[in-house]
Amino acid sequence: MDPRLSSLWRRWDVLTAAALVGLAFVPGVERQGVDLAELPDRTMDALGWLLLVAQGATVAMLRRWPAVCLAVVGSAFGAYQLLGYPTTFAALGLLVSVVGAGALVRRHRRVTAACAAGGYVLLCFALTWVGSPTRLLDHVVFGLLLTSLWVVGVWLRSRARAQQHRSAEAALAAVEAERRRIARELHDVITHHVTAMVVQAEAAQYAANDSERTRTTLTTIGETGRAALTDLRGLLGALDAATDSLSDDSPRTPAIADVEELVQRARAGGQPVEFTREGQPRTVDAASALAVIRVVQEALTNAIKHAYGAATLVRIRYDEKEIDVTVRTDMATTTGLGNGGEHGLIGLRERIALVGGQFEAGSVGTGFLVRARIDA
Repeated sequence: MDPRLSSLWRRWDVLTAAALVGLAFVPGVERQGVDLAELPDRTMDALGWLLLVAQGATVAMLRRWPAVCLAVVGSAFGAYQLLGYPTTFAALGLLVSVVGAGALVRRHRRVTAACAAGGYVLLCFALTWVGSPTRLLDHVVFGLLLTSLWVVGVWLRSRARAQQHRSAEAALAAVEAERRRIARELHDVITHHVTAMVVQAEAAQYAANDSERTRTTLTTIGETGRAALTDLRGLLGALDAATDSLSDDSPRTPAIADVEELVQRARAGGQPVEFTREGQPRTVDAASALAVIRVVQEALTNAIKHAYGAATLVRIRYDEKEIDVTVRTDMATTTGLGNGGEHGLIGLRERIALVGGQFEAGSVGTGFLVRARIDA
């Protein structure tokens, strides 16, 4: 919708007030309204015109002061009827005010409803006292109409509040999902690089007498640190731009170069890793491509942490409908860096589920297997 039209629509109370007053002066329409008194028409004078305008124009403040609007419009309507002025279209402002007050009054709603009902009863008695031919049944029917309009307003209010509640819950769910995504990304980025740096630093201690090997290890640590900073900058940049890599539907080819780089880093850290690829890589969405990388990254991180020095196989197979990622690590031959909390595997399971895949991880024979099948 055009912003100007949207802004104009938000001023519905002013537009309604203008229509009520304006149509009261349009021939053929001006007498279409509410005539509760059914008294002989009195010639319009200054007071009559003032009461007419009050019944319609006051609706303009319905959104800001609904209770005051209802009181003013109701009083003007009652005086207009008691004085016997001709039927006017502006009298419909009473109906609009009742609905609006039912929907918009926030404080003392019951008091407002009771005062409005009491005012209507007094008007009915006053009309009978001035000789109005309106029957009791007609007063009751019109009262029921006003009550129904109030109930409609209350229903609209409850519906709006329910919608706001649903929107708030959806916003909270989105925030929670984003928190989980950020935690998952930080875990994947930080854990992998830091683990590799720790392992390489420990290896450098044993190679202190071998200057060339020490130099190579320290160079690898520096490259890993720079890679960690690059990944962190990318993640923070994505957050600043309010982009979500998991929901990006732009097609891309799985970054085999990225997977190969992960393998090279693991090898540089002393982990013997064999990498094989079967099938022809093809274009998939970014979420699936990222999932492939994260599975390999987490599996290699765990291999370095818990089975340092054990033979590890990374295999990526492209089938017709899915990508099969398998990382198998043989039994550990050295003491690892710790048991860990399995948060990475839990995060992987959630990530793979988001892209409609299947994930499994556990001991197989004397080794450990991580496998993901991702729809492509």
